[in-house]
Order: sequence, then C-alpha cells, then structure tokens
Amino acid sequence: MNNKLNWGIIGTGQIANRFAQSLPESETGRLVAVGSRSEASASAFASKFSCRSHGSYEALLADPGIDAVYISTPHPWHAEWAIKAAEAGKHILCEKPLAMSHEEAAKVIEAARRNDVFLMEAFMYRCHPQTVKLIELIRNNAIGEVRMVRATFSFSSQMNPKSRLFSPSLGGGGILDVGCYCASMARLVAGAATGKTFEEPLEFNGLGQLGPESGVDEFAVASAKFPAGIVAQLACGVRLDLESNVRISGSEGSILVPNPWTFDLSSGFSKILIFKKGIPDEVIIEESRSTYSVEADHVAEMIPARQSPAMSWADSLGNMKLLDAWRTAVGN
Repeated sequence: MNNKLNWGIIGTGQIANRFAQSLPESETGRLVAVGSRSEASASAFASKFSCRSHGSYEALLADPGIDAVYISTPHPWHAEWAIKAAEAGKHILCEKPLAMSHEEAAKVIEAARRNDVFLMEAFMYRCHPQTVKLIELIRNNAIGEVRMVRATFSFSSQMNPKSRLFSPSLGGGGILDVGCYCASMARLVAGAATGKTFEEPLEFNGLGQLGPESGVDEFAVASAKFPAGIVAQLACGVRLDLESNVRISGSEGSILVPNPWTFDLSSGFSKILIFKKGIPDEVIIEESRSTYSVEADHVAEMIPARQSPAMSWADSLGNMKLLDAWRTAVGN
C-alpha cells in the first residue's frame, strides 16, 4: 500500500507505547506524531519512535498531516478528546472503554456521525483472527447449542493510590479496565449463538468489592441471562489474580480459549480448544503480527464504512449500558 494511513497518538502512557511499537508491523499504518499535555513527555516519546511531537492534544489535532488518532489517555478523557478529534475531522480509534458512561458514549458517537469520521472502540481482541474463528465455531454449532459463557479477566496489582487503576478521578477499578472485555465477549458469543453480531442481556446482576483505601471496585463478578436460555458468568479485578480465559459450554461439548484478550506472540500462533467427551481438539490460528498492528490494519480497511462490524457503534453503546449497570450494582 503506497498511501499509508497517517496516525497521531494522544497520550504517552504504556498503551500508547505498545501501539507505537506495533504500528510498523502493520501493512497500512505510519506513526506521524504524538501529543501530550507535557512538551517534555511528547518530545521523549517522539524521539523514541521517530515522529513529530506536540506539547498539547489540541496541537496534535491541528496537525494537517494526521489522518487518524489513537486515543490512549485515562478513561475520563476518552469522550472529550474523541469528540474534539471528530470535530477536527480525524478518524478515531479510542481505547476502551469508549467513555465513562452510556450517556457519554452516545455523545461521542453522535460527534463521529455529525462530522462523518470513522470511530471504533479499541477492543483489539475483536479484530484478531482468533476471535473471528471463535465466532465461526459458535455459528457452525461446534459444541451444539450454547448454554453458558464464563469470561474472566483479572490480575493482581499492588495498591498505589496514584495509579489510574486505583484512582476514582482517573476511572479506576476492574470493571472499566478489564470487566469491559468480559462483558463484550459474553454479548458477542450470545449474539453469534442467536444469529446476530451481538446480543443484549435480558437480566443482569453484579457484585463487587470496593477497596477500603481506593474506593474503586478492586474485584467484581456478574451474571447475565441472554435470549435462547444462554447464561453468562463474568469476573474481573485489579487486585485478584484469576485465570483469565473464556469457556463456552454447549449441549455437545465446550470451548476453552486459553488466551482470549492479549495473545501470545512468541509462537506465532494461538489456539482454541474444543472438548467433546473429555477429549480436547486444538484449533490453531496462525498470526505472528501484534494485536495492535492487526487492529490498525482493520481500522484502515473499515474507514470508508465509518464504523467496524467487529465493534460497531451500537455494540459499544450496549456494552457501556451493561458496564453502567455493573458499576451501579457495586456502588462505584
């Protein structure tokens, strides 16, 4: 591809670094500039990745050489800068969650629609061939009728009140950070099982533990019931080391996705395990590129449509609604 998509990154944190490191692996993307609230931070990042630096987010959005922006700020600033990016005519890949609430997410989507720009919530796992294969297996009744989905994403982080994970003002807590993945996966699988791209729960219940020091949900669980009798169990946390995987149980067997979220790139492939009568059958998915580069190529492909079937605007709104309910249930 001769005419590459010129990317700008808003934010210089860990996720921004990962995206910048991965972009050269993509077939379509090129990092042009970075924007930070600090000129020093922007300059250091730009020096590391050989791109232009801007000492403010506004300056980045005013850069005429940028086609698309990757928003990697803490959660509370996603909506504000996604809206401003749309108004600046930039295509948008915004880190999850798209916003802090369903109401905010709706405003972001309206801004993208009004300004005719691409917008996608950056659930990178949705763009990966492993997830595409998982949905294909569900739709082809590999385990018969889907009956239960169990999705877990949790890790144990040391308490640090200044960390975004534990700061209420920075959108801390497990639900917004990793529970959003579990919710989106359950809705995706339930949709595949019922012939849709995603499905909304008929019933939902959430529980969680607020940290005595942090005041945010440090670990939480939820249960949901979807159409066709499908039930789901979700678990997430930032101070609890659980086995992060997805298991889907059906009338004729079960599927285990050992690494559904971040993928192991060292081997150049990932796998899905299908169990029938206790005997596992491995489905191998070959993909050596990083998940972020796969995501960047997907964005470039989908820009003409302005949204992606992998994570549509309606899908993002539905997920935010579920997250609102979960956070309300735990008191966060």
